[in-house]
Amino acid sequence: MTVVWISHAASEGHVTPEGHPERIERMAAVEAALDGLPLERRYAPMAADAEVLRCHPQSHLDRIRRAEPVEGIVGLDPDTWMSPGSFEAAMRAVGGTCAAVDLVLAGEASSAFVGCRPPGHHAEREKPMGFCLFGSVAIAARRALDHHGLGRVAVVDFDVHHGNGTQDLLWDEGRALFVSSHQMPLYPGTGAVDERGAHGQILNLPLAPGSGSAEMREAWEAAFRRIEDWQPELILISAGFDAHAADPLANLNWREEDFRWLTGRLCDLAAASCGGRVVSTLEGGYDLAALAASSAAHVGVLLERSA
Repeated sequence: MTVVWISHAASEGHVTPEGHPERIERMAAVEAALDGLPLERRYAPMAADAEVLRCHPQSHLDRIRRAEPVEGIVGLDPDTWMSPGSFEAAMRAVGGTCAAVDLVLAGEASSAFVGCRPPGHHAEREKPMGFCLFGSVAIAARRALDHHGLGRVAVVDFDVHHGNGTQDLLWDEGRALFVSSHQMPLYPGTGAVDERGAHGQILNLPLAPGSGSAEMREAWEAAFRRIEDWQPELILISAGFDAHAADPLANLNWREEDFRWLTGRLCDLAAASCGGRVVSTLEGGYDLAALAASSAAHVGVLLERSA
């Protein structure tokens, strides 16, 4: 079976200020890491407005569209910026993740990795934040549920920062299990264990600064049992690689082998519950060498499991 890699050059049109960690060079690092792997390459389409509106109101979509400058860059908050081209990049990130869902559910691919920017898991219903404009993975989950008619999906987030946006967008969605591991305390300050969702379908796994492989694996073992019990028909992954020990924005001590282990276990769960169907989308990861090595480890497991 095929593993599809979805990206688009529009990601390079999203420009952030000099010294900003979420920068164009991230795409070059991922491209170099995945180049030469036996992946089927696809280009991310523009999302229709209706896809964004699965999770965000029209007012939010209109705000982001209007905020794009004709020239230069503008800050929506101290972390989140737009340049000419940012709206297209964000809409292609949404469109690419939705296209990945379509391909995997149609049986045209066993799994897919969406390597686009800006990331999405901090964007709340009516608030861009944390480098993110639209909640791509939550939107894709709703497409799987509402367009494809699935009854249960699992969204898994191992970015070092809590996916507050995904949690907000799926808080009332009883068909979507959301599991997030993240450093705490750390931006954005959410992700406590008592944040469980309107239907008890949210599981947060806060990890202490300085912790590493052993603590991560212990926390995720309990989460794997919850995912197994959920019996998802599709697993979506917010793949942030900023829990790596080399990352400048956090203080966890994961290595490439930890991302490889976690991806393998999630593939095991997908094989048991949903025919191996996995859609992964890039979130964080700000040390370029660590991002490249971790992305290659993650996608390498998807390839191994598709053979």
